[in-house]
Amino acid sequence: MARMPKPIETPVPSRAELIDHLVRTRIAGHVATPRENNLSHYRKLANGDRHYWLGLELGDRWTDEQDVLAVMAERVGVVDDPVHRVGQDTIDPELTVAGLDRMAARLRKAALDRQSVLLATGHPGGLLDVHRATADALRAAGCEIVVIPSGLVADEGSVWQFADVAVLERGATLWHTHSPEPMAAILDGLAAAGRPQPDLVVADHGWAGCAAQRGLDAVGYADCNDPALFLGEAEGTLQVAVPLDDHVRDPRFYDPMVAYLLAAAGLA
Repeated sequence: MARMPKPIETPVPSRAELIDHLVRTRIAGHVATPRENNLSHYRKLANGDRHYWLGLELGDRWTDEQDVLAVMAERVGVVDDPVHRVGQDTIDPELTVAGLDRMAARLRKAALDRQSVLLATGHPGGLLDVHRATADALRAAGCEIVVIPSGLVADEGSVWQFADVAVLERGATLWHTHSPEPMAAILDGLAAAGRPQPDLVVADHGWAGCAAQRGLDAVGYADCNDPALFLGEAEGTLQVAVPLDDHVRDPRFYDPMVAYLLAAAGLA
């Protein structure tokens, strides 16, 4: 019987090598998301559009667009000049790596304590394999990867688990969504089945925001045009928000980042 080839392992980059890679692949540095799109989202969040709150309850604490911009400049590295309205915007790769280091510390704790972990993504085209690799590493370290209940629905779609990662499916397609409703369906489904809530949620956007708002330990990824998770981290609701472009040209570009994350967490 022919043997299947072993998967090629991505070498663990140094911090400097990872920063160079993030910039070259536009995961950070001069990213594809335009400045006008960023500012539009900051304004809509400040005006109370809940689509941009990503499952968090921000109340009336962020009603000034300039306050949102200030947090994004500090935590993401977007241009802090409010006069810069059109053109290029940035993510500071140093802040991306710092976020990965904070996430790694929480993953390390999950592994040491053999915690239960739920992984989910609204960006299956970009981040699915990032979460899948994290799930594999956590399971190998003795963590329980939460299996979601069957038959869950949200936002006119079905909530399934694919490669240990919860996703929204519509019409036989994995769906890009920032909605918190799929995560709400999972957490409500676990409660209805008499099962415990996860010790840790690793996700992105509305999936992470919903879990954090419900008081769960949550860490996640977010782009520079989605400020809510960074506001949640600033307020202490979300434990970690890692800034990055969440859908670059080739999802394999994230592999060195994942290798660095898992090595830093002691999970490589």
